Amino acid sequence: MAATSSAGESEQPGRIMAREMAEQPAALRRVLDRGAPAIREVAAEIAAREPRFALLAARGTSDNAALYAKYLLEIRLGLPCGLTSMSTTTAYGARPRLADVLAVTVSQSGSSPDLVASTGAAREAGAITLAVTNNPDSPLAAVSEYHIDVLAGPERALPATKTYTASLLSLYLFVEGLRGGDGAAAAVLPETAEAVLARREEVGALASRYRFAERMVITSRGYGYPTAKEAALKLMETSYIPALSYSGADLLHGPLAMVDNVSPVIAVVTDGRGGEALRPVLNRLRARGADLVVVGPEARVAEASAGFVLPTAGVAEEVQPVLEILPLQRLAYEVAIARGQDPDAPRALAKITETH
Repeated sequence: MAATSSAGESEQPGRIMAREMAEQPAALRRVLDRGAPAIREVAAEIAAREPRFALLAARGTSDNAALYAKYLLEIRLGLPCGLTSMSTTTAYGARPRLADVLAVTVSQSGSSPDLVASTGAAREAGAITLAVTNNPDSPLAAVSEYHIDVLAGPERALPATKTYTASLLSLYLFVEGLRGGDGAAAAVLPETAEAVLARREEVGALASRYRFAERMVITSRGYGYPTAKEAALKLMETSYIPALSYSGADLLHGPLAMVDNVSPVIAVVTDGRGGEALRPVLNRLRARGADLVVVGPEARVAEASAGFVLPTAGVAEEVQPVLEILPLQRLAYEVAIARGQDPDAPRALAKITETH
């Protein structure tokens, strides 16, 4: 059933998703203005407890936000991290020893039974539990010791957009709070995001180029890797194009063999160490004649078949993922519209997915 509330919206496929994508700068400002003090308070309390390890749990889009948090925690804080396999608790009944472990669960709705159950089990096993949701009244928030509200506002389109970027920013501020930082690098994000979102025609041109693609490969390294995974998810759920996401390092370990001059490869190139680590991969892709699209700094876009230049000057590498995903959300939207799909209501999907 289409996620619409009026005849006007139902007559225009993608209208809700387009509006929610446009709301992202305002959501980012809310996080910085209203959310940051509460996030700092939570971070200070958790830091005082000196967790020795972090476990992250999530599903879908939130899983990609959790992966971003993993990079932040390991790089910025030096805290060992792992991604939780929730079925070990919910299906197999395992009860790991989690004293002094920080268990962070990221969920837009905070309603999926397996997330709630695994978080409750983690708390019973001695973990410091933190829920990061867009719903402070959710079951997940209730079962967790701490909660961060990402303040994205109601999201009605099935593909998550503003909740994803608001989650990224909230997680960045949380990790900065753990290390005693002020998160000042994020101050540029709302205004810069506004400028990126205004360049709709550029993304439309890319969509026209790739509307008939039968598959896509998306790659990145470092902080950009969660963006590659999220972009692939958006393309699959809105336009039904098989989109395969790989770390650049993993791409060279076998999947590079499937790359040809027909299926486009999108490379998310952060301006920093992650982008430098991706350079050999870009060279190999060009050598194979790949139709290479780059989202990143101007110098890297100039070397590709096509791309979208991100304004990275003065934007720290660790917060660039908040901007990187914006043109890729729009690309998924535009490709879906061009293929006659309604990105507001992808087939076979529900806004709240309940897994056990």
